[in-house]
Amino acid sequence: MKKEEIATLVKYRLEQAQITLADARFLLDGNRSPQSIVNRSYYAMFYAALALMQNIGKVPSKHVGVISLFDTEFVSKEIFPKELSKDFHKAFEIRQIADYKIIEPVSPEKAKESLSKAYSFVEAVQKYILSL
Repeated sequence: MKKEEIATLVKYRLEQAQITLADARFLLDGNRSPQSIVNRSYYAMFYAALALMQNIGKVPSKHVGVISLFDTEFVSKEIFPKELSKDFHKAFEIRQIADYKIIEPVSPEKAKESLSKAYSFVEAVQKYILSL
């Protein structure tokens, strides 16, 4: 893939992350479903992580693969702190519960925390990519 094509994909994924964060914020501000807020928060992080993967030319086909590669390529090499990895893992876990475990509702507080972590994650990824 050409450098320009990679740059376009990275930009697209970062924009997708920002749009998804805005969607989550809209849901939170409108006192909407905590499950939906958690979903959008996780996906904002996921799209930002995909931007990183595009940038290094490795794009796993599964969510777990993206999370694992984030840890291997960026956290273990101390590009990002372990705390971001923990937040990404936790967001995935909460999103799984929100989307698939109907009997375990997500609290509004948990949804708000998830969105806050997503903002931090996306900001860190954008800052890193812009520094390259």
